[in-house]
Amino acid sequence: MVNLALAWAEKYQNVKPNIRISVTGGGSGTGISALMNHTVDIANASRAIKPEEIAEAKYLGFTPIEFVVARDAIAVIVNPANPVNQLTLEQISKIYKGEIKNWKEVGGEDRPIVKLSRETNSGTHVYFLETVVRLGNSKDPSLFSPDTLLLPSSEGIIVEVRDNPNAIGYDGLGYITDEVKVLAVAKDANSPYILPSSDSVSDGKYPIARNLYIYTYNEPQGEVKVYIEWLLSSEAQSIVKELGFVPIINSEVLSGDQY
Repeated sequence: MVNLALAWAEKYQNVKPNIRISVTGGGSGTGISALMNHTVDIANASRAIKPEEIAEAKYLGFTPIEFVVARDAIAVIVNPANPVNQLTLEQISKIYKGEIKNWKEVGGEDRPIVKLSRETNSGTHVYFLETVVRLGNSKDPSLFSPDTLLLPSSEGIIVEVRDNPNAIGYDGLGYITDEVKVLAVAKDANSPYILPSSDSVSDGKYPIARNLYIYTYNEPQGEVKVYIEWLLSSEAQSIVKELGFVPIINSEVLSGDQY
């Protein structure tokens, strides 16, 4: 969410020049940890807060408040020279678990598959593990194959896929460029293959879509509350769309979910 948070902060400086907003990246886990330490007012996260993190927050004496501020699709990407155009969730899962090792097993050329992922502190990594690698089964202990290359940034995955004809990776829709090819994804072999887009996320057809969150240290007050109300306004949500993410349908100010 760092690009989105930076764009919001820059725009808000024009709305309220007297308010200073500092944005730092590092992954969803880093943001939530900073919230625990109360070194930030707002934690951006591309995954939902975990039960153990909620428990830790309550042990520390505060209640994290959740706001959904946008939606996103996770695009599965390959090099433009790769003839493969579509995969099922099960095929993607087997690739990342190391059970499918060659592109010829999924209709491609006789080439080894090079798997790319965000690093473990990334909310995108966690979401992809739970939703795709484990196919939504909370009891599945599967992990990424040990030979998966972990990269520290979404931009890094784009560059590696662009330069490596054997690579497969995944990234938030807002990071995708025309330097890579986006695959159509099907829930299973009997379902239609769908490309990620604002429309296919909004209508629920694309199978790898998620909410994007911010969390606050207890109920937001003062300028933090005003800023969050602005994030849920049509002005801020237009930035969501400009950056390739999916605006929340209801732009009215929503109350946060309390844990």
